Amino acid sequence: MSEEKDPLLLDHEIDGIQELDNNLPRWWVWLFILSTVFAFIYMMYYHVLRVGDLQAVEYAKEAKVGEAIKSAALAKFEATLATLEPSKDVEVLGTGKTVFMRMCAPCHRADAGGLVGPNLCDDYWIHGSAFADNLKVIVNGVPQKGMLTWKGILKPNEIQAVASYIYTLRGTHPVNPKPPENQQTAPAGPSVYE
Repeated sequence: MSEEKDPLLLDHEIDGIQELDNNLPRWWVWLFILSTVFAFIYMMYYHVLRVGDLQAVEYAKEAKVGEAIKSAALAKFEATLATLEPSKDVEVLGTGKTVFMRMCAPCHRADAGGLVGPNLCDDYWIHGSAFADNLKVIVNGVPQKGMLTWKGILKPNEIQAVASYIYTLRGTHPVNPKPPENQQTAPAGPSVYE
């Protein structure tokens, strides 16, 4: 008795394996056709006719909008610097400490006793001891002394948080602090937090 041949099997075989002559699923064929049509339209629209912007141009436009938003927020923040007070919120101070350890400690030490940058724990402040003065120094930096301008790097809430954290360090006594670098100002430190 001979086996009946499957009509879908092709006549040739390799290593005992016969090819099955089976049609592709219709959804797969339509997906392939639609993908090909989409690719053709995309190529014509963006690369041949140049009607739409390519990714690099889109990115540049978005970056410009983002810079405008950031500049407006910083300008608004800088306009209110004189009216800001140090925060006493534990969460804000925690954020300030995190920012300080990451951005400020390399120059001011983790205990703020001063390294390349000045000691932030004493009452000898080079650029003013008021909270607004501290904010201005953080925002604008002191380029002639090597301190970065942080306004393009830190967000306004991070600037206020780190300034508030630094404000809590006044009057602390770090081990082996950097000597005073300016005239003593009126103590403005921890009394606010007591």
